Amino acid sequence: MSNQAVVVSGLWKNFRLYHERNQYLKAAILRGRRARYEEFWALREIDFTVPTGTTFGVIGSNGSGKSTLLKCLTGILTPDKGSVKVNGRISALLELGAGFHPELTGRENVFMNGAILGLTKKEVTDKFSDIVEFAGLEEFIDTPVKNYSSGMFVRLGFAVAAHVEPEVLLIDEVLSVGDESFQRKSAERIEQFRREGRTIVFVSHGLASVEQLCEQVAWIEKGELKMIGHAGEVISAYQGQSHQAARVEGELGQRWGSGEAQIVAVQLLDEANQPLAVLTTMEAAKIRVDLTAHMPIQDPVVTVRIDTLAGHPVWGSSTRRNGKSMGLVEGPASVEVAIPSVPLLEGVYDLTVAVTDHTEMSPYDHWEKRVRFEVRQYKAYDLGTIHIPAEWSISGTRGVMQGG
Repeated sequence: MSNQAVVVSGLWKNFRLYHERNQYLKAAILRGRRARYEEFWALREIDFTVPTGTTFGVIGSNGSGKSTLLKCLTGILTPDKGSVKVNGRISALLELGAGFHPELTGRENVFMNGAILGLTKKEVTDKFSDIVEFAGLEEFIDTPVKNYSSGMFVRLGFAVAAHVEPEVLLIDEVLSVGDESFQRKSAERIEQFRREGRTIVFVSHGLASVEQLCEQVAWIEKGELKMIGHAGEVISAYQGQSHQAARVEGELGQRWGSGEAQIVAVQLLDEANQPLAVLTTMEAAKIRVDLTAHMPIQDPVVTVRIDTLAGHPVWGSSTRRNGKSMGLVEGPASVEVAIPSVPLLEGVYDLTVAVTDHTEMSPYDHWEKRVRFEVRQYKAYDLGTIHIPAEWSISGTRGVMQGG
């Protein structure tokens, strides 16, 4: 098998944007010409490779060409210039359920969709029970899909596509389908693909998911490859440009946001609420974030993230992920994160803080690498980044040898 699962070389893709349309042949004859159009290059000179067995991310703003790129990889669209080569069996989680017929039952659509995705009838039969169980539609599988809710529809589409067992999997914004339980199941399925060494190309606006899943990331903007590299570096660059990041004089890191709320102060404190210059492994600490909302904001979310100096995320969380609602905020507010026992081992780390809307997707104020701090070890002698409490036991030995 080739070491490269996906090879994209000099890819260009063009669409025609018509400004008028000839409804009838008569109109075309009277005009004496075809309807006018202009050429729109959705992709321009795209080059990248995806090594076999890796997870590769693609990010960019709406209309940047990400979905067009995936459709070129699947063969739905043909490049106008350049080439696309995919080594291995491919499956795409793009427009889920796009091939379903509304008058057919869920059962009939599973067999039809499986055939479209390249499965034989026997393969679909063997996987049928797993597909239906995964989708959670046992009671409705013999009901016409026109009677399904939108959530049931896409769950069945995901279940079929996820059971194709591809060597190369293309994913376009589908990890947010269904309820929370199904989203978790979908993420676990993707993680299983990763453990099995399958190649994944993942397109998403969910930057946290991209950073968590992907080793390498390509940033596409207005059809052009803006940057490609380590996930953390590319995402930081994308966030900085897309939100017009500005370095604050005398402060560490970069800052951006829409401004409805503003981070006033970020502190590392001990149990007595005194500022900490250095944190100690296994001792208590607090992160305190003071903010001000310049207008009434319903359910804002405060997020924190700790990275190594190399930019690798160590830990991140938020008020929302911990089930803490801030309610309606107007004016000053504070959030404290109490850490009973700091698990970080000796080193230097960066703390990023943000206040966002309730989805965590739209930042009011994002302060990347706001605080750089040091951790020293005491009564902890492990190597690595974090301390994991563990108990060691020894058996089968004959004890300590005594001197004669």
